[in-house]
Amino acid sequence: MAEPRVPVSSRRTLLACACACASAAGAAALAGCARGSSSNGAMAASQPAQGNSATVPADWASRAAAGLDQAILGQPASGQPASPQPPSLALTSDVPVGGGKILAGKKIVITQPRAGSFEAFAAVCTHQGCTVSSVSGGTINCPCHGSKFSITNGSVVTGPAASALASVGIKVEGTSIVQA
Repeated sequence: MAEPRVPVSSRRTLLACACACASAAGAAALAGCARGSSSNGAMAASQPAQGNSATVPADWASRAAAGLDQAILGQPASGQPASPQPPSLALTSDVPVGGGKILAGKKIVITQPRAGSFEAFAAVCTHQGCTVSSVSGGTINCPCHGSKFSITNGSVVTGPAASALASVGIKVEGTSIVQA
């Protein structure tokens, strides 16, 4: 199958526009490509390449430039600023009702005292700073000296700890639990 013949100036224009997209000043350069000029051998955007049946909309460069601007500014194609999504801590299905899940790396424990009700606390015991190791029987349990904390509000159920676990703000988004 023979390759369609495209004038050299059209190839140059295409390559120049593609290269311009890769630079920070690409939006302006790309918009300039659409206009074309006889001095640089560029082809006007509304003029299809010879030997090519595909046509390009006259405003393709301005649309591409707008897309490039949005990508540079961190905005989606809708034009609205992209809101960063907080990373998921856990899935709701990972946290058993009446129990919890310890995220040792983040030093957070997430509990589900009642179906659909999620709480989160610092996973560091207030007695001497050990990381809690389990959640069972309605309590968050420290392995070092036996302190136990309520899965409902983090309060001390059994000492020697004298103060509650610090609350951590979370919210449920669909099936994900994220830090608030």
